[in-house]
Amino acid sequence: MHAELTSLGWTDWFEDKLDPAPDTRLARVAAVDRDQLLLLDETGPFRARLAGRYLHRHPHPDAQPCVGDWVCVEGGPDDDFGIVHALLARRTALRRKVAGNSSEPQMIAANLDCAVIVQSCHFDFNLRRLERYLVMVTDGGAEPYILLTKTDLVAPEVLEAQIAEIRDAGINAPVLTLSSVTREGLETLELLLTPGRTYCFVGSSGVGKSTLINLLTDQARQETGGVSGTGEGRHTTVRRELMRLAGGALVIDNPGMREFGVIGAEDGLDASYGEITALAQHCRYRDCTHTDEPGCAILQAVEVGAIGRAQLDSYLKLREESAFHQRSHAERRKKDRDFGKYLKSAKKQLRR
Repeated sequence: MHAELTSLGWTDWFEDKLDPAPDTRLARVAAVDRDQLLLLDETGPFRARLAGRYLHRHPHPDAQPCVGDWVCVEGGPDDDFGIVHALLARRTALRRKVAGNSSEPQMIAANLDCAVIVQSCHFDFNLRRLERYLVMVTDGGAEPYILLTKTDLVAPEVLEAQIAEIRDAGINAPVLTLSSVTREGLETLELLLTPGRTYCFVGSSGVGKSTLINLLTDQARQETGGVSGTGEGRHTTVRRELMRLAGGALVIDNPGMREFGVIGAEDGLDASYGEITALAQHCRYRDCTHTDEPGCAILQAVEVGAIGRAQLDSYLKLREESAFHQRSHAERRKKDRDFGKYLKSAKKQLRR
């Protein structure tokens, strides 16, 4: 096993699937800057570019390296740029539908152990948005945690009510709380961060992620905007970046995301809404939509108060959104493949 890489998150899982190209080394993606990659190996950071052949064979964005990926690279720190020839299999991944009208997936980060979903108690707390994040985190295979920040700006009973609302929605992920001002809760969070494991912090702009990273790194690696009298911060993270903390844990900070579209997340939906999924097995019709069919076990549970109407509405909305974007994405891929076949056929005709 490549023991020298364990501090960067390398495990037996990657070793078992390793089939490196000859004359290449292993490195982990720390950041992506347009056509350049910042890589990390046991010697430190260095720059690299994707090989032209790799780009030709893997034109879709979700097949290209993102922060947290492991790659096979030729060259290293002593060269101006290394050349990336291969992308290793991803153990876990966090992705979303790209912002806007496109149904293409966008990779956020790869090979995470835990994804920490950050929401502010003061302005940002939103149960529906939290459910959306949880679906995609769970679908990608990472362990979800919820972090409620800016607890010093709300009364204790408000914080208790928010946690109760999370539990009432059937969400069982661990909930942590933190005040960056008083540092209450920081020690509990630090105990979560285990050496050699990778953690990704995700959430909307202004929830306190950059301030949190500053606290964890204990140095001003990022210039955090001042907090206004209303408690709304000015978010300053401009790119995703993998950093190693002094204690050995690896953290990925993310720019705030205004949209977090769900795409192809059936497994995540089933896991996040386990109670609804289990009840669906008892519906009268196998293709029950859980909207108005007679004998729907889920609607019966709503009627007796076993499941909240808002929880069911959220599940149905996310399921429809996920299926729609997945269909659109599949149709786009099919058109690309058909066009590629047409070009090959046209070239053969010209050769004749």
